[in-house]
Amino acid sequence: MATSHDWSRFTVRINVNAPVEKLYHAWVTRSGMESWFLRLSEYKKPGGSLRGNNELVEKGDSYKWLWHGYADETAEYGEILDVNGKDLFKFSFGKAGNCTVKIYKEDHETIVELAQDNIPADEEVMYNWHVGCKTGWTFYLANMKSVYEGGIDLRNKNVNLQQVLNS
Repeated sequence: MATSHDWSRFTVRINVNAPVEKLYHAWVTRSGMESWFLRLSEYKKPGGSLRGNNELVEKGDSYKWLWHGYADETAEYGEILDVNGKDLFKFSFGKAGNCTVKIYKEDHETIVELAQDNIPADEEVMYNWHVGCKTGWTFYLANMKSVYEGGIDLRNKNVNLQQVLNS
């Protein structure tokens, strides 16, 4: 059965009642990423030194990410491909392609938009990376909204609880 769906990319968007600058810092700093997304977000400068908790990442930095609900062996490594200091953040996402985050105003609301592209389009990765990543980003963007609008973190932080939506 032929399909017209483009399995190599997807976009998810959410409105978040917070300033663009605050949401941008949620992506481009260690402390920001650890507040809603990761249990560890290490950003390294090209020379190998770690960036500080509130230091903005720069193009060419590398990262190591660890998630709540997963052992340390489930780490993601990648590179910061682009940043503009205000509303754009692009990074490689392992073998699952690249992600571009844009934060902007639409109809008087702040929108966080994540587009993942260059996803390999064979049958195995269509499920693992297209469906899996889209499901994951949908949860984490909802958690970002929850954290920044109400202060409630929805992430599962118990590594012994597996196969739950929130980790």
